[in-house]
Amino acid sequence: MVGSPQTRLVILRGNSASGKSTIAKRLRERLGRGVAWVEQDYLRRTVLREHDRPGLPNIGLIDTTVRYALDAGYHVIADGIFGAERYGEMLRRLTDDHAGVTKHYYFDIQLEETQRRHQTKQLITVSPETLSKWYHHRDLLGFADESIITADETEEQIVTRLVSEIGFCDPPVRSRFEPAIHLE
Repeated sequence: MVGSPQTRLVILRGNSASGKSTIAKRLRERLGRGVAWVEQDYLRRTVLREHDRPGLPNIGLIDTTVRYALDAGYHVIADGIFGAERYGEMLRRLTDDHAGVTKHYYFDIQLEETQRRHQTKQLITVSPETLSKWYHHRDLLGFADESIITADETEEQIVTRLVSEIGFCDPPVRSRFEPAIHLE
Protein backbone atom coordinates (compact mmCIF):
# COMPACT_ATOMS: atom_id res chain seq x y z
CA MET A 1 0.00 0.00 0.00
CA VAL A 2 1.01 3.60 -0.58
CA GLY A 3 -0.08 6.77 1.18
CA SER A 4 -2.66 6.66 3.96
CA PRO A 5 -6.46 6.76 4.26
CA GLN A 6 -6.13 10.57 4.56
CA THR A 7 -4.12 11.16 1.36
CA ARG A 8 -5.79 12.11 -1.90
CA LEU A 9 -4.57 11.26 -5.41
CA VAL A 10 -6.03 13.15 -8.35
CA ILE A 11 -5.18 12.07 -11.90
CA LEU A 12 -5.92 14.67 -14.59
CA ARG A 13 -5.71 13.18 -18.10
CA GLY A 14 -6.51 14.35 -21.59
CA ASN A 15 -5.14 15.56 -24.87
CA SER A 16 -2.51 18.24 -25.25
CA ALA A 17 -3.81 21.75 -24.50
CA SER A 18 -7.03 20.47 -22.91
CA GLY A 19 -6.51 22.43 -19.67
CA LYS A 20 -5.05 19.79 -17.33
CA SER A 21 -2.04 21.79 -16.14
CA THR A 22 -4.09 24.95 -15.74
CA ILE A 23 -6.52 23.12 -13.46
CA ALA A 24 -3.70 21.37 -11.57
CA LYS A 25 -2.06 24.73 -10.87
CA ARG A 26 -5.33 26.38 -9.80
CA LEU A 27 -6.28 23.41 -7.61
CA ARG A 28 -2.93 23.45 -5.85
CA GLU A 29 -3.15 27.22 -5.36
CA ARG A 30 -6.58 26.74 -3.78
CA LEU A 31 -5.41 23.96 -1.46
CA GLY A 32 -2.09 25.43 -0.35
CA ARG A 33 0.84 23.56 1.16
CA GLY A 34 0.84 19.79 1.47
CA VAL A 35 -0.10 19.16 -2.17
CA ALA A 36 2.47 17.76 -4.61
CA TRP A 37 2.00 18.47 -8.34
CA VAL A 38 3.50 15.77 -10.56
CA GLU A 39 3.61 16.91 -14.19
CA GLN A 40 4.17 14.26 -16.86
CA ASP A 41 5.63 16.85 -19.25
CA TYR A 42 8.15 18.13 -16.72
CA LEU A 43 9.43 14.70 -15.69
CA ARG A 44 9.42 13.31 -19.23
CA ARG A 45 10.62 16.28 -21.29
CA THR A 46 12.65 18.36 -18.83
CA VAL A 47 14.09 15.91 -16.30
CA LEU A 48 14.68 12.94 -18.63
CA ARG A 49 14.47 14.71 -22.01
CA GLU A 50 12.81 11.75 -23.67
CA HIS A 51 10.05 11.29 -26.21
CA ASP A 52 6.73 9.73 -25.25
CA ARG A 53 7.23 6.14 -26.33
CA PRO A 54 6.17 2.87 -24.71
CA GLY A 55 8.34 1.43 -21.97
CA LEU A 56 10.64 4.42 -21.40
CA PRO A 57 11.83 5.35 -17.88
CA ASN A 58 9.49 8.35 -17.48
CA ILE A 59 6.62 6.01 -16.62
CA GLY A 60 8.56 4.56 -13.68
CA LEU A 61 9.77 8.01 -12.59
CA ILE A 62 6.20 9.33 -12.51
CA ASP A 63 5.05 6.27 -10.56
CA THR A 64 7.92 6.54 -8.06
CA THR A 65 7.45 10.29 -7.59
CA VAL A 66 3.71 9.94 -6.91
CA ARG A 67 4.29 7.08 -4.48
CA TYR A 68 7.04 8.94 -2.63
CA ALA A 69 4.90 12.06 -2.21
CA LEU A 70 1.90 10.03 -0.99
CA ASP A 71 4.06 8.12 1.48
CA ALA A 72 5.45 11.45 2.74
CA GLY A 73 1.88 12.52 3.57
CA TYR A 74 1.21 14.80 0.62
CA HIS A 75 -1.94 14.86 -1.45
CA VAL A 76 -0.91 14.43 -5.11
CA ILE A 77 -2.21 15.97 -8.33
CA ALA A 78 -0.74 14.18 -11.35
CA ASP A 79 -1.41 15.68 -14.76
CA GLY A 80 -0.51 14.62 -18.25
CA ILE A 81 -1.77 13.18 -21.48
CA PHE A 82 -1.18 9.78 -19.84
CA GLY A 83 -2.38 7.81 -22.89
CA ALA A 84 -4.22 4.67 -21.76
CA GLU A 85 -2.08 2.34 -23.88
CA ARG A 86 1.25 3.53 -22.41
CA TYR A 87 0.30 4.70 -18.91
CA GLY A 88 -2.83 2.71 -18.11
CA GLU A 89 -1.10 -0.14 -16.31
CA MET A 90 0.92 2.22 -14.10
CA LEU A 91 -2.18 4.29 -13.27
CA ARG A 92 -4.19 1.16 -12.43
CA ARG A 93 -1.43 -0.04 -10.06
CA LEU A 94 -1.29 3.37 -8.37
CA THR A 95 -5.06 3.33 -7.95
CA ASP A 96 -5.05 -0.21 -6.54
CA ASP A 97 -2.14 0.50 -4.20
CA HIS A 98 -3.28 3.87 -2.82
CA ALA A 99 -4.76 3.61 0.69
CA GLY A 100 -6.63 6.92 0.37
CA VAL A 101 -9.08 8.38 -2.12
CA THR A 102 -8.05 8.30 -5.80
CA LYS A 103 -10.07 10.05 -8.50
CA HIS A 104 -9.49 10.05 -12.26
CA TYR A 105 -10.62 12.92 -14.47
CA TYR A 106 -10.51 12.91 -18.25
CA PHE A 107 -10.63 16.23 -20.12
CA ASP A 108 -12.94 15.44 -23.03
CA ILE A 109 -12.18 18.47 -25.20
CA GLN A 110 -12.73 18.42 -28.97
CA LEU A 111 -9.72 18.64 -31.31
CA GLU A 112 -10.69 22.09 -32.63
CA GLU A 113 -10.82 23.48 -29.08
CA THR A 114 -7.47 21.96 -28.09
CA GLN A 115 -5.93 23.49 -31.23
CA ARG A 116 -7.43 26.89 -30.35
CA ARG A 117 -6.14 26.64 -26.77
CA HIS A 118 -2.71 25.58 -27.94
CA GLN A 119 -2.45 28.76 -30.03
CA THR A 120 -2.85 30.83 -26.84
CA LYS A 121 0.22 29.28 -25.22
CA GLN A 122 3.21 31.59 -24.99
CA LEU A 123 5.57 29.14 -26.62
CA ILE A 124 3.85 27.42 -29.52
CA THR A 125 5.85 24.26 -29.99
CA VAL A 126 3.49 22.03 -31.94
CA SER A 127 1.76 22.56 -35.27
CA PRO A 128 -2.00 21.96 -35.66
CA GLU A 129 -1.17 18.99 -37.90
CA THR A 130 1.00 17.38 -35.20
CA LEU A 131 -1.65 18.09 -32.57
CA SER A 132 -4.14 16.30 -34.87
CA LYS A 133 -1.89 13.23 -35.08
CA TRP A 134 -1.52 13.11 -31.30
CA TYR A 135 -5.22 13.56 -30.59
CA HIS A 136 -7.10 10.55 -29.12
CA HIS A 137 -10.85 10.92 -28.70
CA ARG A 138 -12.10 9.73 -25.28
CA ASP A 139 -8.99 7.77 -24.32
CA LEU A 140 -10.61 6.52 -21.13
CA LEU A 141 -9.06 4.02 -18.71
CA GLY A 142 -12.33 2.21 -18.06
CA PHE A 143 -12.67 2.94 -14.34
CA ALA A 144 -16.32 2.89 -13.32
CA ASP A 145 -15.97 6.26 -11.59
CA GLU A 146 -13.72 7.98 -14.15
CA SER A 147 -15.16 11.48 -14.41
CA ILE A 148 -15.39 13.58 -17.55
CA ILE A 149 -14.56 17.28 -17.76
CA THR A 150 -15.89 19.17 -20.77
CA ALA A 151 -15.14 22.47 -22.48
CA ASP A 152 -18.48 23.79 -21.16
CA GLU A 153 -17.11 23.97 -17.59
CA THR A 154 -15.19 27.05 -16.43
CA GLU A 155 -11.88 26.75 -14.60
CA GLU A 156 -13.57 27.84 -11.37
CA GLN A 157 -16.36 25.28 -11.78
CA ILE A 158 -13.84 22.50 -12.38
CA VAL A 159 -11.65 23.40 -9.38
CA THR A 160 -14.69 23.72 -7.09
CA ARG A 161 -16.03 20.40 -8.36
CA LEU A 162 -12.71 18.62 -7.73
CA VAL A 163 -12.35 20.03 -4.22
CA SER A 164 -15.86 18.82 -3.41
CA GLU A 165 -15.71 15.38 -5.09
CA ILE A 166 -12.31 14.43 -3.74
CA GLY A 167 -12.92 15.54 -0.18
CA PHE A 168 -10.28 18.24 0.00
CA CYS A 169 -12.35 20.13 2.57
CA ASP A 170 -9.89 19.14 5.29
CA PRO A 171 -6.45 20.77 5.34
CA PRO A 172 -3.73 18.73 3.61
CA VAL A 173 -2.04 16.03 5.63
CA ARG A 174 1.06 17.32 7.36
CA SER A 175 4.16 15.60 6.07
CA ARG A 176 6.12 13.55 8.55
CA PHE A 177 9.13 15.50 7.26
CA GLU A 178 7.64 18.90 8.13
CA PRO A 179 8.82 20.38 11.44
CA ALA A 180 6.15 20.95 14.08
CA ILE A 181 7.14 24.62 14.52
CA HIS A 182 7.56 27.02 11.62
CA LEU A 183 10.02 29.85 11.94
CA GLU A 184 9.04 31.92 8.90
